[in-house]
Amino acid sequence: MAGHIPRTFIDDLLTRIDIIDVIHTRVPLKKAGREYKACCPFHTEKTPSFTVSPSKQFYHCFGCGQHGSALSFLMEYEHLDFVEAIESLAADLNLEVPREAQHHSKHKQIKVKPSGDLYHLMDEITANYQNQLQANHAARTYLAQRDLNPDIIAKFQLGYAPEQWNFLEKHFTPRYTQQHLLDTGVLIEKEDKQKRYDRFRHRIIFPIRDKRGRVIGFGGRVMGDEQPKYLNSPETALFNKGAELYGFYEARKYTRKLSRLIVVEGYMDVLALAQYGLSYAVATLGTATTASHIQQMFRAVPEIIFCFDGDRAGIDAAWRAMENALALLNDDKEIRFLFLPTGEDPDTQIRKSGKTGFETLMNSATTLSDYMLDILQKKYNISTREGKAHLLNDAAKLLAKLPKSLLKTQLLTALEKLTNVSAKIIEQHQHSTDKRTEPSTQLPSLSDRDVRLTPVRYAIALLLNDPSLGEMVENLEKIALYPIKGVSFFAKLLEIFEDSPNLTAANLIERFRGSEYEAPLINLIKWQPNSSDKTMFRKEFQDCLRQIRKKAHENQLESLLHKERVKGLSPQEKNDLMILLSEMH
Repeated sequence: MAGHIPRTFIDDLLTRIDIIDVIHTRVPLKKAGREYKACCPFHTEKTPSFTVSPSKQFYHCFGCGQHGSALSFLMEYEHLDFVEAIESLAADLNLEVPREAQHHSKHKQIKVKPSGDLYHLMDEITANYQNQLQANHAARTYLAQRDLNPDIIAKFQLGYAPEQWNFLEKHFTPRYTQQHLLDTGVLIEKEDKQKRYDRFRHRIIFPIRDKRGRVIGFGGRVMGDEQPKYLNSPETALFNKGAELYGFYEARKYTRKLSRLIVVEGYMDVLALAQYGLSYAVATLGTATTASHIQQMFRAVPEIIFCFDGDRAGIDAAWRAMENALALLNDDKEIRFLFLPTGEDPDTQIRKSGKTGFETLMNSATTLSDYMLDILQKKYNISTREGKAHLLNDAAKLLAKLPKSLLKTQLLTALEKLTNVSAKIIEQHQHSTDKRTEPSTQLPSLSDRDVRLTPVRYAIALLLNDPSLGEMVENLEKIALYPIKGVSFFAKLLEIFEDSPNLTAANLIERFRGSEYEAPLINLIKWQPNSSDKTMFRKEFQDCLRQIRKKAHENQLESLLHKERVKGLSPQEKNDLMILLSEMH
């Protein structure tokens, strides 16, 4: 994996880039007061509801809810990942993206940034393996027996690794060093460092590409019954198997209009489906489907179909995929599950049913909601009160992960019908589950009324509109210790603005991307004050600080009085109590 991009670079990049320029070159914008408007590029509409704020460097659609910074826009509009979006913005400014050193989980330092030499070496190794395939009769016979045609073999650049211990070293040194071969993972080094040999020997080779089409690793399959059947490249500076999908690059390249992806288990499944005209299959690389995989796919398509065997292992794999997907779902995204008959896999099934038959199976795949309810019903006996309670408790934990959506509402209705327990009660239990599992700093969704009713939320919203308000806070360390929900987040923002007063809302979005603060932050950024009067902002902010301080004192006083009744107080606590009582009068 490449090193992290320094946060300071991302901050500087977002400060120098104007979101108006980024979006306007792709979606024509029109000035509307302090903001810009357009018809949303993410859903069909006739009346513009897509707004862009130059002061916050933030966009938001009031129709479909899409929102974010210039980076978020590129990721959604051009189907880029985070790093690709940064590279795109940097290229507009003729900037090179720097990388920081990072360490392996075993505390071994790995290369900071893969050099062009490593990518070039991987291309040369791929070409060499392809040549070896053409020269090896047994390998070509094996692929013919698996009914793979020359076109698919060429598209996916399949190859063959000879049955030799030092084939690559003989072919690539001294032009490349042994360290280069080790860094790409094609060479194995013994623990005593006295012996090095080829990782892949006498195997069919499947090059693994990143989203830019660069070869970053290999998969190797035996042609007989040897074990292990499949062998993948290890984690390297180029390759992170938990973040990559085999066939994803090819799916984007060879599918004219990519509208869905089907996730299968193996390389051969991807190739067989592609050969029969289903060019949008991908496979995880020996790992369970992660949230990172799902997020990556949802940036490219609105629909994902998971295709598994119908056995216990397939059911369990589907359940893990569903759990990892819940937090990423909304009403514009869909996940379904296709379970094949016993003994079948996508490779064998499509050869029996053909493209049309397989697409019919996909179109009848089980929806995520039906799958969830079906598994829960099979797990518990809902004819008893206890079984019904167990089912609802599990369902509440799953619902707590789902964002607010029509799908969530429909699931509540379905659970009510199934259990004869009202949706309102189920939702109340889900919220109590949600509160037990969420970090204490998580803020609820925001409406204009909610901002004004909650001093902490309102203070944060005002601060995001005018960071200079932070100068009014006299004792940041003391505020950070106040026992009030959301105050630690407020203190964190104050500290950031104190260090970097010129940051915009877009900078903050990227700083907190993927953290527990991301959702509440975006909700607060969406709020727009009715006035731009900075004098009014200062008065309102001062009032928020006063109310926060008062609430903190009330909470501290209540805690000390309770302790005095139950356990008694220490001399210091008695002194604190006297001070608080005097301040309250």
